[in-house]
Amino acid sequence: MKYLFIRRWLIAIVTSLAMAVLFPASQATAQTMKEPAPEGSVPVDLKDPWENWNRKVYNFNETIDRWFLKPVAQAYRNFTPRLIDRGITNFFNNLTELRNFTNSVLQLKGESAVVAVGRFTFNTTFGLLGLIDVATAFELPERPEDFGQTLGYWGAGPGPYLMLPLLGPSTPRHFTGFVTDGFALPSAWDTVESHEAYSARALQIVDKRADLIPAESFISGDRYVFLRNAFLQRREFLINDGKVVNDPFASGNDENLMLDDF
Repeated sequence: MKYLFIRRWLIAIVTSLAMAVLFPASQATAQTMKEPAPEGSVPVDLKDPWENWNRKVYNFNETIDRWFLKPVAQAYRNFTPRLIDRGITNFFNNLTELRNFTNSVLQLKGESAVVAVGRFTFNTTFGLLGLIDVATAFELPERPEDFGQTLGYWGAGPGPYLMLPLLGPSTPRHFTGFVTDGFALPSAWDTVESHEAYSARALQIVDKRADLIPAESFISGDRYVFLRNAFLQRREFLINDGKVVNDPFASGNDENLMLDDF
């Protein structure tokens, strides 16, 4: 009970902070659109009004990644047999099906909820606790859903782009959903003992980073801008369940940056 109370308390604080970030930023954006910029001022990208701060955090994250996380992930990728690597990725993906189910229900998506239950049942039972993705072979591909998507489904705007220390690209809506998924909604991780959970989480992070290494070959130009656009397009893609819509984040002749892992 004490643990649950602390979790709910943290959720209330973090969610309040995220919403406090979201609404003032929206008001500032509206003011920027109505009033002309002072002469000599630096132009502000309306989807990235905090770019100066975001780039500093991005540089911090890049330093951590370059000197620690990526070398560990590269070693993991070099020495882990591909079959085992795929099995680890499948295992962690299978744990997200409870999240997919819960958020599908919250979004009134009955079919997606049934698919999440079916995937978890098939992969856990016939796929050796999720190590093998047999559900996809049974024509039940994953339908990722999170609470950030749930907020978007019910009309909450994403807010400005936000780069978070260690956590990477986000928006106030995405971050609120991330915290809610992790602490408030039911999760398969709730059944894991603390010391085991830390080890498993570390393995999950390294495995995820290793899977991203091939995607780095797609990055061109300004890495910060590329990753920002890839993240925002991917989130918009998920919010709209893959439906093609007018992309508010694309500009000019930019390529489609819908990279699954970003």
